[in-house]
Amino acid sequence: MKIEAIQEDLIDEFSMFDDWMQRYEYMIDLGKSLPIIDESLKTEDRLIKGCQSKVWLNAELKGNQVVFTADSDAIITKGIIAILIRVFSNQKPEDILVANTNFIDEIGLKEHLSPTRANGLVSMIKQLKLYAMAYQAQLKN
Repeated sequence: MKIEAIQEDLIDEFSMFDDWMQRYEYMIDLGKSLPIIDESLKTEDRLIKGCQSKVWLNAELKGNQVVFTADSDAIITKGIIAILIRVFSNQKPEDILVANTNFIDEIGLKEHLSPTRANGLVSMIKQLKLYAMAYQAQLKN
């Protein structure tokens, strides 16, 4: 499934909820379905800098697609990274790099996060794109 289609699905899913408490609950549920990073990969170099909570992110190139796994020690943050992984995992590096993240504003996520969580969200997106950039360069060589 293309990134844009996944983003549209998420916008539709979040629009079903009337208030932000329900959306937070949904985000927490998404976090529970997160493809968990192997414990041996929970290393300092995989921690996302700029997050208040601990968030570990791992990326692997499988064929020509980047596969992400992650974990966090906070349930809301786990939900946020789960949303991002759902959108960007199993995609080609170049598609990840050119993808916009407007869906985050459309579901209202950024405006309902504390400033520190919003900064963490930006850091997560940056790290996902850095992995994609590295793998794109690897594929070209």
